[in-house]
Amino acid sequence: MRFALIGAGAIGTVHARLIEALGNEAELVAVVDQDLDRAGKLVEQYGGQAFATPAEAYAASSADAVSICLPSALHAENAIEALQAGKHVIVEKPVDISLEAADRLIEAQRATGLTVSVISQRRFQPPVAQIRTAIDTGALGRVTSGISESAFFRPQSYYDGDDWRGTLAIDGGGALMNQGIHALDLLVWMLGRPVQVSAQTGMLAHSGIEVEDLAGASILFESGAIGLLLASTAAYPGRPVRLTIHGDQGTAVLDDDQLAYFASAEGGEPEAPVLEGPDDWGPVELAHLAQYRNFIAAVRDGRAPAVSLEAGRRSLATVLAVYESARLGRPVELKEN
Repeated sequence: MRFALIGAGAIGTVHARLIEALGNEAELVAVVDQDLDRAGKLVEQYGGQAFATPAEAYAASSADAVSICLPSALHAENAIEALQAGKHVIVEKPVDISLEAADRLIEAQRATGLTVSVISQRRFQPPVAQIRTAIDTGALGRVTSGISESAFFRPQSYYDGDDWRGTLAIDGGGALMNQGIHALDLLVWMLGRPVQVSAQTGMLAHSGIEVEDLAGASILFESGAIGLLLASTAAYPGRPVRLTIHGDQGTAVLDDDQLAYFASAEGGEPEAPVLEGPDDWGPVELAHLAQYRNFIAAVRDGRAPAVSLEAGRRSLATVLAVYESARLGRPVELKEN
């Protein structure tokens, strides 16, 4: 599959490296950035041709698919442009910063019939797959609760380094929208449809930003299960993601990218899948690569990708409900599109 990369910043560089690691499965044919010098540097390292605009890349390159690696508020509009140019799309998380934008993208995807997937690579980690299998096979019984912890740290320089970071208009949110959304997505994937959120947010360890560096929430799910959420960029020195899922017949804990604890009334833990990739890559990088492989296979086989646009919308809707609840000081109901 031939890819055009839109955005040659830090996350764009990650995606270029992923495409290169796919070997014969993929090729980078175009890199788009309004800073042509920056695009050119990626081209020198990973191949392809540099362009200043997506339209130029679509007209001049042989791209089959597009990877959207731009600031969050630009995701949907650029993904829609790619779909209208006949390209399949991988879009970085979050799908965008508003449900209106996400819904426009969903409408465009349905109209074109092309494949779109939202990055949520942690779903592909072997221990996460083990937990999901335990839920699906009933090894945990009825799922009753879950806890998602993203206790990260970002120095002030992280927000000062780019004009758009920490802004509501472009970044759309802070510790939850941009860091904690990965673990939140896992919580929602495990527990089902959220129906009510009660939350608080704060900005405690940074200055000069418009977004939260701390969010805490209680989430009620349609099944009756309750989820607890912590997302922070104010927890020095930072800890790995921790996810706990409790059921009336078992408990599973993901910690430091490992299945740290598993107990089931039925007995042993599910078998873990094996991810292929460079030997020196970490578990999250290998999972990222696995999502690319899933996307390519979905396009080839004409089936839905493992992480759909609708899944990305549900996670975004939960994030926005956390913000609304914190702003209003009361619980907020969630409704499906």
